[in-house]
Amino acid sequence: MIQKELNYYLQRHSVQDEGFDMVARYANEGDSTLATYMPKGKLLMTNIFRRNDYTREGKCIVKDLYGRIIIGHFHADTLVYGIRIDSLGTYAGQFNRYMMASGHGAYQAADGTYYEGHWERDSRHGFGFCVSPLNMKAGIWHMNRFKGEHMVHTTERIYGIDISRYQHEKGRRRFGINWKQLRICGLGCRISEQQVIGDVDYPVSFVYIKSTEGVSIRNRYYADDYRNCRQNNIPVGVYHFFSTKQDPALQASHFIKNSKFNRGDLPPMLDIEPSDYQIKKMGGANALFKNIRIWLNIIEKRIGVRPLLYINQRFANTWLDNAPDLKDNYHFWIARYGEYKPDIHLSIWQLSGDGNVKGIQSEVDLNVFNGYQGQWDEFLQEQCIR
Repeated sequence: MIQKELNYYLQRHSVQDEGFDMVARYANEGDSTLATYMPKGKLLMTNIFRRNDYTREGKCIVKDLYGRIIIGHFHADTLVYGIRIDSLGTYAGQFNRYMMASGHGAYQAADGTYYEGHWERDSRHGFGFCVSPLNMKAGIWHMNRFKGEHMVHTTERIYGIDISRYQHEKGRRRFGINWKQLRICGLGCRISEQQVIGDVDYPVSFVYIKSTEGVSIRNRYYADDYRNCRQNNIPVGVYHFFSTKQDPALQASHFIKNSKFNRGDLPPMLDIEPSDYQIKKMGGANALFKNIRIWLNIIEKRIGVRPLLYINQRFANTWLDNAPDLKDNYHFWIARYGEYKPDIHLSIWQLSGDGNVKGIQSEVDLNVFNGYQGQWDEFLQEQCIR
């Protein structure tokens, strides 16, 4: 299970991504980091426990304020690195002057969980990755809380947009899209300069267009936008906004009737954004996923490919475990601004809702594919409509 997760991570990252070398080393060598922090040299009997009449230097055995045993390397009476053992597991790495884990280090827990990365005052803090018997998490941690992955944005990434009528309307004003100028020039206000290498000037490599919502709503601009994408050789897909109040079979019929599915198009996408109240009102998670499955099965039978599922990170954390079949068998598109948590096999990440694109006058939802050109080519070959 873990080897599969490691392979998935390594396939979709490169040496440009923070921590890639650390994860790659673990995939090849396992927990070898633990051994590298074992102090070398002879352990003198005088260095087993501290006395007031000498300065610790070299390999020593000590206890910290919590009674945890440390086999460490000291310099000028200061612990630099070593191994710390407690009842829950073993830490190997760097320490601060108070004998707390600080800097690079690894922790092997008694239950098999392994973490390697940066520490701050005995807490996982900064980049690190954690593998357990159930999953793998790689990204930014803040005082032991996993925050997600901060992507480094470069010209090698595969970027796209999703659009609806809002890219054509503002109040009573109406706008067209200049498809010849289309170019991403701003990633949105939450993307810091530290996360971008070079200038933001990216081609639009794919477009998803909203076609329908519920059983009656249609996007009046869909047909023209779809035609323009095809004419400009931009990979294009179509999506439906799911309603918790209406029959899923009728929604699927409405979507099929008002959408185009041609050879080479991206797989259709189901936009799932219910509130907790809406889920409760319709009968709970089981009722919701039953309806979602009905829609998915109809579309897959009609189109011949499995749709993508668009959800936000909170929905993934709160509800998705109620549908393990969907979690295991479908590709996901997650909306989470600032950073993302690829806790599931993520195909597309919506990184902002206020991006800037030449040729479009309003702000645009920006998305990035989880992988590089090789994985993108594979995705197009395997997932597009045939």
